[in-house]
Amino acid sequence: MNIDKNKQEKLTDIARLYYEQDKTQNEIAKIYGVSRPLISRMLKEAKESGIVKIEICPPYDESVRLVEKAKAVFGIRGGVAVHGKGNDNETNDALSREAILFMQGLKQTSIGLGWGHIIGNLVSYMEKNEPVDGLAFKVCPLIGNSGVGNRNYHSNELVRIFAQQCHGAPEYFYAPFIVTSEQEREIFKELESYQVIEKIWTGLDMALVNIGNYPSVPDFASEARYGEVLRKEKAVGKILNYYLDVKGKIFRSEEDYALQIPLEILETIPHVVGICSANTSPKALVGALRTGYIHYVAAPWEILKDAVEMAERDTEQ
Repeated sequence: MNIDKNKQEKLTDIARLYYEQDKTQNEIAKIYGVSRPLISRMLKEAKESGIVKIEICPPYDESVRLVEKAKAVFGIRGGVAVHGKGNDNETNDALSREAILFMQGLKQTSIGLGWGHIIGNLVSYMEKNEPVDGLAFKVCPLIGNSGVGNRNYHSNELVRIFAQQCHGAPEYFYAPFIVTSEQEREIFKELESYQVIEKIWTGLDMALVNIGNYPSVPDFASEARYGEVLRKEKAVGKILNYYLDVKGKIFRSEEDYALQIPLEILETIPHVVGICSANTSPKALVGALRTGYIHYVAAPWEILKDAVEMAERDTEQ
């Protein structure tokens, strides 16, 4: 389109008023003493001549770019990042939906399930919606059952609902999350039910593990398992119920009598998805992704962005 220099300058000035200074077409028309329809035609002409170029960047593309950055920074294979919604519950529901779709796309047949607030939210989301075919044919817990009243920590119940909603077969872990002594833990490990679940763990295709914060006020179970170690060594978060620091170091303790999938088995699972909720701290996410146990991440966009930036700053220092 051939336009003389004077007209080009006029189109440019009008475009600047409209796109950069947020003037309305009526306001611009009054400035130039012309009709609003003429300003509309001139703005269209500015676009057609190439003076104005509009780029649309939907959030999906922005999320994809962020996941690509996370892959480069943490050495993971991929995942999903979901922009925050109106409140934490809405964000967690949106994240649950995207995580389910992502896992469905991995096309694996057997899945081990962690526990906690965000995985409980994901299971509740599944329960309220239509079944998801092809997500998994076999589902089992990765950790024993808690004695608290909150369903989010009843591993077998989470597995039951998850399996029901993806038309899979549930396998249950008949054990508490934690016992009181090494002797009691060894007794459980000798039981046929434990040996069955351990065999299932070794054959899993995929695991969904929770990424959580280290509590500002440690609970009794963590105090019993680790004493003062977690506070002194600056734990920031956990995967399943293994505590870690921001560098990705997993804390070990001779007093840890928890019954959960051993890390030695977890690292053999081909596809491990780590999911965190809207209130997970970026430090906890950084530490979890640095452990090397997680291959894919499902996280709120803002938290993953902060985690990536935090890790990049650490690299620069």
